[in-house]
Amino acid sequence: MSDGARVIVGVSGSLHSLTALHRAAEEARARQAVLVPVLAWTPVGGERNYRARPCPPLLRAWQELAEARMEGALEQAFGGLPIGAPVRPLVVRGEAATVLTALADRPGDLLVVSTGAQGGLRAGLRGLLRRSVARRCLARARGGVLVVPPSTLHEDLRALHRGIDLRELAAA
Repeated sequence: MSDGARVIVGVSGSLHSLTALHRAAEEARARQAVLVPVLAWTPVGGERNYRARPCPPLLRAWQELAEARMEGALEQAFGGLPIGAPVRPLVVRGEAATVLTALADRPGDLLVVSTGAQGGLRAGLRGLLRRSVARRCLARARGGVLVVPPSTLHEDLRALHRGIDLRELAAA
C-alpha cells in the first residue's frame, strides 16, 4: 500500500453510487490504496429539527438503518467486501458533500463521486440533490476528485422494461 493512500467514495445505495463504488474499487486496486466507502446521513427532517426535538433512540435507529444501507450497498456491488484492496467502510452523520470533502484531506487521497441521475422528470429532486453533491465536492475538495458518469445499465434496464409486454410473459 502506498503511503496511506485512500480512495474515498460516496455511497447511497443507488445504482449510480454503486457504479462509483465499482470504479473506486478499481482505482484503489490500481493505486494500492485503501478503499473507503462512505455513507453520510442526516436525521429525518434535518439537523435543525432534530436539535429542536432530540430523541436518542430514534437517532440510534437512523444510524442502524444507515449501517444496514452500507452493508446492502457493498453486498449489491460486490457480494460483500471487494477483493484486491483493503476496505474501511464508514457511516457518518452529516451532509454528504461536507463529510466527503472533510474526509478526503490527505495528500494522495482520491474522492470518487457519482453524478447521479441525469435530467428527466423521474430524476426529480433526489437527482438534483445527488448532482449537487458532486458539484459541491468538486468545488470544495482539496485533492483529486473523480466524477463517475451515470451507469448506462439503468437506462438499458428501463428501456428493456418498457419493451416487455407483461401480458405476453404471463401467457407464455
